[in-house]
Amino acid sequence: MYGLFRRRQRGGGWAQILTALQALADAAGAIVWDVGVDSTIARAHQHAAGARGDGDQQIESHPAGW
Repeated sequence: MYGLFRRRQRGGGWAQILTALQALADAAGAIVWDVGVDSTIARAHQHAAGARGDGDQQIESHPAGW
C-alpha cells in the first residue's frame, strides 16, 4: 500500500486528484477562496535544524511495523 501511495505521489497522481476535486467543488460553489494572513511567528523545535539538505536523494525505508 505504501509503495502504491509513493508511486502516485511521485508521479503527480495525488496532485491531479486534488486539482480535479477542487475544480468540482469550486464549480459547485462549495469553496470560499478567502485568504487570511497572520503575523504570528512559528518557530521550529531546536532539533528540527539538523534536517538533511538532500532529502530527494534519501533512501526511503518503511516505518517500523510495515
